[in-house]
Amino acid sequence: MSDLLIHSMSEFSTLILQALQVAGARNIVEIGAEYGGMSVEIAAYVGARDGTLVSIDPAPKPEFRHWAAANPQVRHIADTSLSALPDLADVDAWLIDGDHNWYTVHAELNAIETICRRDGRPLLAFLHDVAWPSGRRDMYYAPETIPAEFRHPYSFEGGALPGHSPLVHGGGFRGMGQFAWATHEGGPRNGVLTAIDDFRARAHADGHGYAFAVVPAVFGLGVLFTADAPWSDALADLLAPYHQNPLLRRMEDNRLANYLKVLEWQDAAGPA
Repeated sequence: MSDLLIHSMSEFSTLILQALQVAGARNIVEIGAEYGGMSVEIAAYVGARDGTLVSIDPAPKPEFRHWAAANPQVRHIADTSLSALPDLADVDAWLIDGDHNWYTVHAELNAIETICRRDGRPLLAFLHDVAWPSGRRDMYYAPETIPAEFRHPYSFEGGALPGHSPLVHGGGFRGMGQFAWATHEGGPRNGVLTAIDDFRARAHADGHGYAFAVVPAVFGLGVLFTADAPWSDALADLLAPYHQNPLLRRMEDNRLANYLKVLEWQDAAGPA
C-alpha cells in the first residue's frame, strides 16, 4: 500500500539541488535518512564540489549504513538531532526530515540558527512535511523522548483525516504502530508548520528576518532562508512559481483523497 503514495523528500530533489546551487552550498547536513533516497542525491552534489554531507539519524535502515560507509564525502552520526547539532560547524544548508513534531523542529531550528550566527553563515533550511497531515498535528516516533510539557495526548492507533481534528479509530492515515499522532489537530505548539511560524515570529521580534516558501505537494516542502543573504533574491525567484501554487495544492488534495479512499476500501474489506 505504501507504494501507492509518494512520500519522500527526494521527490523535490531537482528543486532542492537547484536551490543549493543558487546558494553556493557545499557542506550540507541532513536530519533523517531512513533509506537514504535524498542522501544519494546530496552526496553526488557535494562530491562534485569537494563538499561534505553529514547525515544525522539514530536508526537508519541497514542499507543506508552500508552506503554511507562506502562514500568518503558522507559522515553518518547515529544520534538524535538535538544531541548532534551543537557539535557541527561550517554548514551551508540543512535538510530537516526527522521527527515531525513542534518540539523537535522548533528546537532544531533554534540550534541551527545559533550555529549559523556563530559561524557567520546565512541560514538555508529545507523542511519536509509542512503540509497535511503533520503541518498542524504532531507526529511522534518515540513519544517518551518529548518532554511532557511539549507532548500532546497521542495515539498509535487513530488515523488522521483532512479537515477533521479528532483522530479516527481504525481508519484514516495512520502509522500502524510505527508512529503516533497527536489526538487533535491545530492549536499552540502542534505540528511542523506551527514550529516554523513560531520560530520566525521569535526571530522577527529579535530583529532577524527569514523568508519562507512552501511547495504544497508531497506533504509539503518548506524552504526557510535568511532574507538578506547574498543569494536570497535569486533563490526567491527560483521558488516563486512553486510557492503556494494553487494547482500543486489541488493535485495534492486530490492524491490524498484518492489514497484515503483506497485505505477506506481496505479497512472495510478487513484482513486479506
